[in-house]
This record gives sequence, structure tokens and C-alpha cells, in this order.
Amino acid sequence: MSMNRFMVFALFFVLAALAAPALFAAPGDEIAVAEPFAGKVVAEGLDSPWGMIWGPEGKLWITEREGKKITEVDPATGSKAVLVEIADVKTGPQHEGVLGLALAPDFDSSGLLYVTYTYMDGDKELQKIVTYKYDKASKKLSDPKEIFSGLPAWTDHQGGRLVFGPDGKLYLSKGELGHNQGANRCKLNEAQRLPTADEVAAKDWSAYVGKVLRLNPDGSIPDDNPAFNGVKSHVFTAGHRNPQGLKFVDDQLFEVEQGPSTDDELNILVSGGNYGWPLIAGYPDDQAYAYINWSAVEGCDKIDGSVYLPPDQPSEKETKWDRKDYKEPVRTFYTMPSAYNFQDAKFGALAYLGWATIAPASLDYYPADGPIKAWQNSIVISSLKNGALYRVPLSADRKQAQGDIVKYFHTRNRYRQVLISPDGKSIYVITDKTGNHLDENGLPSQQPANPGSLLVFEYKGK
Repeated sequence: MSMNRFMVFALFFVLAALAAPALFAAPGDEIAVAEPFAGKVVAEGLDSPWGMIWGPEGKLWITEREGKKITEVDPATGSKAVLVEIADVKTGPQHEGVLGLALAPDFDSSGLLYVTYTYMDGDKELQKIVTYKYDKASKKLSDPKEIFSGLPAWTDHQGGRLVFGPDGKLYLSKGELGHNQGANRCKLNEAQRLPTADEVAAKDWSAYVGKVLRLNPDGSIPDDNPAFNGVKSHVFTAGHRNPQGLKFVDDQLFEVEQGPSTDDELNILVSGGNYGWPLIAGYPDDQAYAYINWSAVEGCDKIDGSVYLPPDQPSEKETKWDRKDYKEPVRTFYTMPSAYNFQDAKFGALAYLGWATIAPASLDYYPADGPIKAWQNSIVISSLKNGALYRVPLSADRKQAQGDIVKYFHTRNRYRQVLISPDGKSIYVITDKTGNHLDENGLPSQQPANPGSLLVFEYKGK
């Protein structure tokens, strides 16, 4: 591995975060941040907000994962109005419920909103995509129509981000359900399993885990989708862990996903690409990660689930995996040496909070002509673990990361999604209602300062 990756990690600790930690709770309260920014709480009381988009009339549309609803928030006043409540949602403590949403490309004429959420079919937990029709007069969503259902779902690593591309196709990120780790460590990780022709014909989507899917607006398989092993399906890319961020910048699809104990990834997705998980985390460098198939380990169910580092078991080095369709990440957060201490005592049972990963949950693009000159042509990523935003400058052609990663606006929260205003002067963030994170002193906390809130950081420079 090159020294540049170690240098990036070192720079992470010396770069100034352009914010002071703050405790705040009520709409209108200010957030202490360094000039030229000002911050405040826009709204609170959201029941686990998860997805956020710009809706009509400059309003924000936000999914409430556990609240089983979609809510409109006025970013100017913080006032809230429920657009729809969804009865058949299956909720859970972190990964289940109402997830991503996306306006149809022809929303102005069709009024269609696409939403994905988890549900139960008998004793099976599954995921579906449903459309709703927006009525301008009543300002409500109604007339649900299921366009795609039967996707595998579980309590962990659901993915769930929805975006439309410039090609008019709908993209959905699907996690690998957390298999091969923690409480799910004895379940086979199938991020590399690809659908067979028989499965596609039978509408068996069980192989659609650890993938990013590409669909026609009616839920069918696009004719120009890639063929994996000669089989064309909804699968656009494979080999993902927990992809929670998707964003098109022109015709390039950027994605962020959460790594294990090392190597969160920022990727550019290309049709038919394979991004390595679980055989590779980050770069194929044999640093701090080796794949162990726990489902094949004798006595797997007796292994202590609190053990984060692999015990002495047969493992597969990253460099042994050789595929022509493998794609390296644009940037990692962060690639660590094998000697890194993953069991720092000060983090106790929450050792993962001390790892160099940031748990990215979303991303947005700051345009090359935006008013914040330092931010121009950058990817902005929200972090769950650190309650901060990370800005990754891009090359002019936006195919590579170029320059140092910069951290902004740290507060005692979990930043679920970041969304930049159309004029480029406001950066909106929704926060988780609960969850582990790092406090102002870099120590574990389970008490967010702003549970279930909408925050804004406003640029006041010239």
C-alpha cells in the first residue's frame, strides 16, 4: 500500500474541523460554528428520519423510518406536515422501516414519488418499492402502487437509497444484510452471489443482496442492464457491504458504503462492476482485513459475538482475489495497517467507535460553480459515528479524489443524510433519533444532542 493512504489518515487528525462541538435542542437554536458559517436547528421531533429530498415549492420531503410516514418540512420555518402514513411498514431499531425516496423524472406532470420500505409477508421480512401520487391541492400523497417487491430484507445492512439517473432509470442500493458479522456471523455472506436465469424467471430476488440495482420506472429489467455470468437481471453492480449513499453527478454515479473495521469506501459505480466485498475491503492490499467465511467455521454459533477481530481461523487474503470486473474505490476512510490497535480500552464494549472508519450514510455533490469556493467540485459525506461532514475534493473530470479530506460541523449526533440547497448556500442534515456515536471529546456516547432533527449550516461569506 502506498504511503499516500497512511498520510491521508494522519491528516485526518490535524485538519481543522470548521466547527466547535455544540449542545442544542430546540428549533431556532444556534449551533456554534466557525465563520463564514452559521448553524441552527430547523426542526425536531422526527421519528428516525432517514431519507431527504427537495420536494415542490422549496420544501424538504423526509422519510421517518420508524414513524412509518413521509413528512414535509419547510426549511424556512421548520413547520412540518405529514404527506402520507404507510400502514404495512416493518420497523426495527436501525435498518428497517421507511427508507429512501425519489421524485420521478417527470414529477411535474406525473406527480409520482418512489419510496422503498421493509414489510412482512407471512414470516418473511422483505423490501418493496411503491409509487405515490402527489396531489397539489391537498398536499398529500395517495394512490400507492407497488412496482417491485419480494426483495430480501433483514435487521442489518439494508442499504435503501433510491435515485433516478439521467438515463431515466431507477437505482436502489441493497446491503448484504450484515451476514458474516456480529449476531449474523453464521449466515453466509452473498454479496458475490449472482442471480441465475431460473431465479430471474421465477422472480426470486434472493441474490439481490450486496448489490446496486437498476430498474425501469415500472420495476422491470432494463434491456441494457449488464449480464453477469451471462444472466441479465436488475443487478447493476455487485460486491457491496452496506451502500447507503447514491448520487449522480452528470452521468457518473457516486456511492458510499460502510466498511468493516477499516475501509469505508467512496466509489464511482460502472455498469457490471464488482466492488469486492466481502473478499476485499477498500483496496486489495492485505492490510488489516482478511475474509473469513464464518458460516463454514465449526462451532460458529459458539463464538463470542463481541469479538471484532478475527481469531485464528483460515482466511483469504485480498490480493488472492483476481477478477477483471473488480473496481477500486476512489477514496477510503481509512485504510489501516495490520498493526493498528482495534481494541482501544477507552472505548470499552463499543470498540468499533474507536476505529478509523466514519460509517458514511449519504453523500451529495457541491458544484464546481457554487458560492463556497473552498467546497467547489467536492463530494460531501455524512458520518454516523462522528456526527460530522467530510468533504472530498475531486479532479476536474470528477473521476478521482484530489486533495485532502476535510472534516466539518462536528456535533454530538449521528448524521443520517446531507442535502445541499439548490443555491449552494445551505447544507442540511438530518440526525438519527438514537444510536452510538462519538461525543465532543471523541468518547463513546449514546445520547445525541439533537435526536431526530433537521439541522442547517448556512454560508455567510461573500
